[in-house]
Amino acid sequence: MYTQLDDGTISAHVRVCAGRIAVPHATTAALRLPHSGIREIVDLALTSEHPIIRLEIGEPDFATPAHITEAAFDAARVRVSYVQTAGIPALRSAIGERIERAYGVAAPLEQVLITHGAVQAIDAILSAVVAPGDEVLVPDPAWPNYEMQTTLIGATPVHYALRPEDGFQPDLAEIRALLTPRTRVIVLNSPNNPTGAVMRPELVAAIVALAVEHDLLVVSDEVYDEIVFEGTHANAAALAPDHVASVFSFSKTYAMTGWRVGYALVPAWLADTVTRILELESSCVSSVTQAAALAAITGPQDAVAHMRDAYRARRDVAVGILETARIDIVRPQGAFYLMLPLPDGTDSRLAALDLVSAGVSLAPGSAFGRATPHHLRVSLAASTESITEGLERFLAWRDAGGTSATSATTASTIAEPAR
Repeated sequence: MYTQLDDGTISAHVRVCAGRIAVPHATTAALRLPHSGIREIVDLALTSEHPIIRLEIGEPDFATPAHITEAAFDAARVRVSYVQTAGIPALRSAIGERIERAYGVAAPLEQVLITHGAVQAIDAILSAVVAPGDEVLVPDPAWPNYEMQTTLIGATPVHYALRPEDGFQPDLAEIRALLTPRTRVIVLNSPNNPTGAVMRPELVAAIVALAVEHDLLVVSDEVYDEIVFEGTHANAAALAPDHVASVFSFSKTYAMTGWRVGYALVPAWLADTVTRILELESSCVSSVTQAAALAAITGPQDAVAHMRDAYRARRDVAVGILETARIDIVRPQGAFYLMLPLPDGTDSRLAALDLVSAGVSLAPGSAFGRATPHHLRVSLAASTESITEGLERFLAWRDAGGTSATSATTASTIAEPAR
């Protein structure tokens, strides 16, 4: 509260409540946001005094292809300026052609939007269709941002399980049973982070049909669509264009994580609304990084195949090491992750913290939801040598009794981070 005095100055009156000074406060929704369980391990690895084998984060170890970098330099030398909120038309057109060529779905210019990575695309789409009190169905385990973005809107994330015994495939009957009059969105992610599962095309089709039946929007996160080892990637928008928003990214496909360029194909009825939200959030994506993205999608694609083949080979090395150690895993079919099971009762967060001391960083399954509390996520984006050494360090830790030291019975003695 402020009062103007006779001399024109402003005096602040501080309210005192129950003997304490009242201060501004964050919203309830913002206070509900958890800290990232992945970043907790990242921070430890970055500040460790000892060398750490980094297998906790999905960061390709490849350099961005040279022709992409050169295109950015050329664009920066000419002029760096504001561009259209929805993206440079040449880039949107090239993306539309790529989607139509790959998936046979119409992708007109006005429905293709360029964003600051896939994260902004998903955030803007959810913000456009989800209101406080609504519900969003999200996979579990999953990239934690789906839940965080839903929470910040004031909506409720509702989890459908991806169980190891089902090959991390969703259960259609469970999804149907979770629908309520408040459901607005079903989030799909295939190939999946963190499991590496590629959803069966008939299951994608059934979930999309369920969304059409209940007039829901499917937000289909397809950022790993070019990293498929076995199986077939199904583009959800090709099945029901008016009920699906598909989200992609240059980050994983072209080793461009730091460039922050994503894109979305959204239904015609949603395009203008999402564009206005993007205008509010960021005005536009950098003209320089969009020039790089244009070079990426229109230039040589041999690097994409080379990186995909390398990830497949790394997957095979990791699977071989773990199977030799008699660890029963679900073989990932895409992306560049593998879920590593721990003995039942082992707290994955405590295990991940302890493993940093053993010289290897892995992401705890608890960072991705409730369905895999006894798993660790292994990133296969690191080199073959790092994967081999990291898994050997894990096995040495396990054989030395590491899992028994981090059982659920000891979890109560270690404080959980703020959530």
